[in-house]
Amino acid sequence: MGLQVLLYWPNVIGYIRIGLMFAAWGAYETPAVFVPLYSVSVALDGVDGWLARRLGQSSRFGAWLDVVVDNLGRGMLWSLLFKWGWLVSALEWCVFVCNHNARGGHWKNSFTSSPGLIQAIMANGFWTPLGTWVVMGLHCLPLWLYGYQWDLLSHWFYLPLWIQALGIMLLAAGRLLALSAEIWCIWTHIEYLISDDPEEKKN
Repeated sequence: MGLQVLLYWPNVIGYIRIGLMFAAWGAYETPAVFVPLYSVSVALDGVDGWLARRLGQSSRFGAWLDVVVDNLGRGMLWSLLFKWGWLVSALEWCVFVCNHNARGGHWKNSFTSSPGLIQAIMANGFWTPLGTWVVMGLHCLPLWLYGYQWDLLSHWFYLPLWIQALGIMLLAAGRLLALSAEIWCIWTHIEYLISDDPEEKKN
């Protein structure tokens, strides 16, 4: 495939998403600009994978780029929302390194021997009710918290405080489910790193 992979349409969408994320970062204190930019970037996350399958343009680079863009966006928002937000970003980058180092571009399909909860989360590439809940927690919780901090949930959507709090709890629960999968990924990677190297055994 070579360098032409860089110009696959799903990857072009990834570059557009990066541009949207940087634009959103610059407009963080202008919610009327930030929210549409960030939301469109998140929405496009569901388009690139579909387009890759539709056009037969799936690639290891595309799988890598997709997660990189996700982590850039969420890391940016978490870090701006809270002083400790960088910890969430650091965790997600750590999981990224673990998955792509040991499992490669097909990491989503490599959890068949994992505990039942992890398999349920990862089944069909997150396309299950539980997987959708996890993805919502990953992508939507920081955006919901942004709306809460800037009173957008009240002023734009007229949501009562109890619905705002309920939204936070439901999305946070999804994020905690994601955390369980992240911890499993990190632990299995540690096991992989400390396991006996077959090459060393030969020597």
